[in-house]
Amino acid sequence: MLSRTVVNGALGQLSNIRSLPSRLHRTVLPPSFSSTAQRRVKYKPLTSMDSLRPASACKRQRTSVEADCVAPRHEVGKTFNVPGLVVREHTFTVPLDYSNQAGPFKGQTITLFARELLAPAKNENLPFLVYLQGGPGFEAPRPCEASIWIKSAINSHRVVLMDQRGTGRSTPITTANLAKRGGPDQQAEYLALFRADSIIRDCEHVRKLLVPANNFGGKWAVLGQSFGGFCATTYLSQAPKGLMEVLITGGLPPLVAQPCSAEDVYQALHKRVLAANAKYYERFPGDVELVMRIVRYLAAQPTGGVQLPSGTHLTPRLFQTLGLSGLGTGGSFERLHYLLDSFFDADEEMTPAFARSFESWQSWDSNPLYALLHEPIYCQGRDSAADWAADRVRNSEPFASAFDPLAAAAENRAVMFTGECVYRFMYDDVAALRPFKETADVLAKKSEWSMLYDPAALSNNRVPAAAVSYVDDLYVDYDMAIGTAATIKGLSLWVTNEYRHSGIRDDGGRIFDRLLGMARNAIFD
Repeated sequence: MLSRTVVNGALGQLSNIRSLPSRLHRTVLPPSFSSTAQRRVKYKPLTSMDSLRPASACKRQRTSVEADCVAPRHEVGKTFNVPGLVVREHTFTVPLDYSNQAGPFKGQTITLFARELLAPAKNENLPFLVYLQGGPGFEAPRPCEASIWIKSAINSHRVVLMDQRGTGRSTPITTANLAKRGGPDQQAEYLALFRADSIIRDCEHVRKLLVPANNFGGKWAVLGQSFGGFCATTYLSQAPKGLMEVLITGGLPPLVAQPCSAEDVYQALHKRVLAANAKYYERFPGDVELVMRIVRYLAAQPTGGVQLPSGTHLTPRLFQTLGLSGLGTGGSFERLHYLLDSFFDADEEMTPAFARSFESWQSWDSNPLYALLHEPIYCQGRDSAADWAADRVRNSEPFASAFDPLAAAAENRAVMFTGECVYRFMYDDVAALRPFKETADVLAKKSEWSMLYDPAALSNNRVPAAAVSYVDDLYVDYDMAIGTAATIKGLSLWVTNEYRHSGIRDDGGRIFDRLLGMARNAIFD
């Protein structure tokens, strides 16, 4: 077992890292919502429904989330079976820009793609549930069978897996087509239309075209994982009338006083990452020496790193980013350990197997939105520039010393992996991101963003909602999540350290069923 002294140099100045109980499992309703005058939400019995609504002309009924009518369209695609599921494909045409302002994108549309999942019995009387994927910038799952949470969800809902705009088959943004959008300023202006507020406006168009009015009043449920939970909270803020219930897994966003919460987020994140490193090295103490050897090897190369097949420059600082995927999900410690174990060959050179695996660990080439919008997802309103918040935090003490890989290796102390951050240097080291460094700079300096959350609306919420918050979540800060939970009126919160951030993938059936039960027993004063 690794002694704590191995990582004391990194952790010594962080006295506020909490010591957690060995097991925590409780369900709470934030005390601010309790009242002697409470009512239990009533649910209507299932009603029969018509067949899928055909594409229709756009209705000119304005809401706060609708732009000028551009005649949204809906087309039903092919239907096929996979084990335990009937899969039906849908495409929708929606506005690109919902701002209602004259500009380069006025009148332009994009295509959204979604898969509807039903149990083989095809009970089309069930309510709809849309799943919002984590990210930003990742497509919905591609189901090969009824597994994990989906197997439970299709018993109570018709599940809609929607590729969020810019991902999958929903007018995807790629490293190839983004370059065709003009220079950095034009690219940044386009990318700003792919945040949570636009995503939930898309959801509203899809809901109105897909869900018949006689199916639970035309409302649907939402399940949001991670960033999908951020989107669900935006949904509660801006378009709650379309929602029958909301479930959030590891995705309660930070609601802080500043227009941009990115700096607060990364201050908390870097502390959690140091604690996760300590746990990793306790699990695999032999990797302390191995990681130092790898850092020394990379630093000793003539260019300060090794060029990978893609053109990416694997430097010590980029090597540290393995922690993004290697420290925070179920089984990630083991996967990271096995990856590191493959680094050296018999001649103490880096193996081709490691080079190939390193590049497959991250999705900068296939999902560039994840990098480019990583910090802007925390910004709203005026004077809200992210301004490379993760870099500013990392370059300040105590983190500058704690995360310096060369100093750590030279001093024979554990090298710290980093967490879910997109640092500016990555636009130098990662080949797929290099063409977009100036675009990323424009986004970092952008100081006026659309609004995402409305605390007043959340404090008056009437939509049944339930969330699970993971005490040891590396990606979404627990303390900030608890603060947000206290803002959303009527939200039932399950707090646990049984799972890490990937709970919905690791034990999704249990988590889904429990949250659904909590939401359907929601109490409002």
